[in-house]
Amino acid sequence: MLAPHRHPTRRTLRRLLLLLALLALAACHSRDQATGGDRIESPEATVRQSLALLREGDFDGFWRHALPPPDYAMLRDDWHLAHGDAPLSNATEPTPIDATLRQLHAPDAEEAIDAQLQPWLANTQARYGDQLPLLVGIGRAIVDRAVANEPRLSEAQKRDATALVQALVPWAQQAPWFDPDRARRAVRIAVATAGEPELRDADGLHPPDFAQAMRRYAVAFAGFKRILALYGLSVDQVLASAHVVPLDYHPPYARVRIEYEVLGTPLSVEASLVLQNGRWYDQDLVESVRRSHRELAAPAATASAATVATDD
Repeated sequence: MLAPHRHPTRRTLRRLLLLLALLALAACHSRDQATGGDRIESPEATVRQSLALLREGDFDGFWRHALPPPDYAMLRDDWHLAHGDAPLSNATEPTPIDATLRQLHAPDAEEAIDAQLQPWLANTQARYGDQLPLLVGIGRAIVDRAVANEPRLSEAQKRDATALVQALVPWAQQAPWFDPDRARRAVRIAVATAGEPELRDADGLHPPDFAQAMRRYAVAFAGFKRILALYGLSVDQVLASAHVVPLDYHPPYARVRIEYEVLGTPLSVEASLVLQNGRWYDQDLVESVRRSHRELAAPAATASAATVATDD
């Protein structure tokens, strides 16, 4: 991790925003304050714990820590609502991810996939290898346009997202995508990842149980990171490079700038946090969950109103 298919540009944008959100939580300093005699965990300590959970692959624990309890409960309920009524095993048309998982689970998957992949790589390199920089440039323009037109992003967030894309472009243009040995190793990683217990018996990454889905995400994300590292991009190094620069601290609000590096390029992103019931939370992350809840509830409300109108 599917929900209804989205345009590839929107999927890319969502992954971009997720990376920004993770970086906004990857601070390294700590500070504790006391209010009314009760010690309150600092914004930095809260972020440090979130980062530890991500590194451990505990996505369920991450969301439990990153959201106020009512929002965490709402996230779990929304997940079941979105994925519980139509099991993927019963889908007549599996999503691309599900189809890929089934292929990875097949007998002799590594040899079969490699036999198909190697000729495709050679043919693609012969036809488009010298055009790769241009194609990546076109892709960047598409993503930049999607970012610029995304109404949910502030101007600062648009600048941060655009800067991240710009930092990734030289890598995408020069990465050894057509290298046959790396491709074999990537297939080996993908098959091994799909063979993990959490994914071996899965016909999808989105079971109706939220905690189970988060465990599957963790396994898939670990494999994806290993494949990216094969081609020269270490997500772990990006996260490890992050450190926080405090900007404002006026409880119940705080604002920080997170500075990090992507392939040697220094970047930064700002995050606003809010104090609720003695805990700090990232405002954008909380609001994104609440907005998704409203969007998920809207079709149900519309359908309910239509049913009432029909009955009348």
